Amino acid sequence: MFLFHRRRVLKEYDIALGFSPVGAKRVEGDGKTPEGTYYIDRHNPNSKFHKSLGISYPNEKDVKRARALGKGAGGDIFIHGQPNTYDVTADDWTWGCIAVENHEMDEIYWMVRKGTPITIRA
Repeated sequence: MFLFHRRRVLKEYDIALGFSPVGAKRVEGDGKTPEGTYYIDRHNPNSKFHKSLGISYPNEKDVKRARALGKGAGGDIFIHGQPNTYDVTADDWTWGCIAVENHEMDEIYWMVRKGTPITIRA
């Protein structure tokens, strides 16, 4: 993941994704992270993870695509840190979100404002 200020890369981060990260998210529960342009819509200091930033998924296009398949689009997609309580039996603790290390989430959390655009691509 790259954090930009205007056209300049400020920082680069390694990320963890869901249990089926290849391809764009289509429906709730598919283990994929949405691809496209969204924006940061909230800061959550009391997350189940070490801080989180909400991503504005799903948009109208995402909802229509999922409905055409007879499913829901899902939601609650975040950039977040590590789980506050870790279940070692869980196969996927990211739930389709974008996860980073806690110290990295601390940096990102304070640098990224609500309304900041985010482009997610494979």
